[in-house]
Amino acid sequence: MTMQVDTEIDGVPVKIVRRRGMKNVRLRVDDAGQCIVSGNPREPADRMLDYVRKNLDWVRQAQARRIDTPAYRAAHASKEEAAAWCDVVSACVPALIEVWEPVLGVKAGKLAFRNMTSKWGSCQPETGRICINTRLALYPPECLEYVVVHELCHLRHANHGAAFWGLMDKVMPDWRVRQNKLRS
Repeated sequence: MTMQVDTEIDGVPVKIVRRRGMKNVRLRVDDAGQCIVSGNPREPADRMLDYVRKNLDWVRQAQARRIDTPAYRAAHASKEEAAAWCDVVSACVPALIEVWEPVLGVKAGKLAFRNMTSKWGSCQPETGRICINTRLALYPPECLEYVVVHELCHLRHANHGAAFWGLMDKVMPDWRVRQNKLRS
């Protein structure tokens, strides 16, 4: 069970989130720049807010760093911007699929494109359907290629086991570098 309360400290909006099973108070700034303090439902709100107050400089610095990231831009984008991303990604992916299908010995099924907040892509190995996150338009082209190859590899290995990562290492040795660019 999760409970939420919104408040403000020195002009900084703060979301208080309470979750069962949490042992410590946690403070983070999400991709949208929102300050979130989390704790156990029994944790006094005053203590949680004091923790935020003590770390307010860190919160402001983290928010400032977020403003210059693709994730922040995506969280604050207009519908027109999101539509433009879809146009870019849907124009690029078929050519990447065409290049990588013979390398991997697979055949993709239906392609879909969605503005997703928690995944870069998905694959249904049974049908070959691949869905790609349109937010990849905000990242360097090699990131889009990494996600396409990652999803195509799932047509050979459905899970993220050793065989899957071995195939990624074989066909795209720099996949870790590309993946790390998506984490910024």
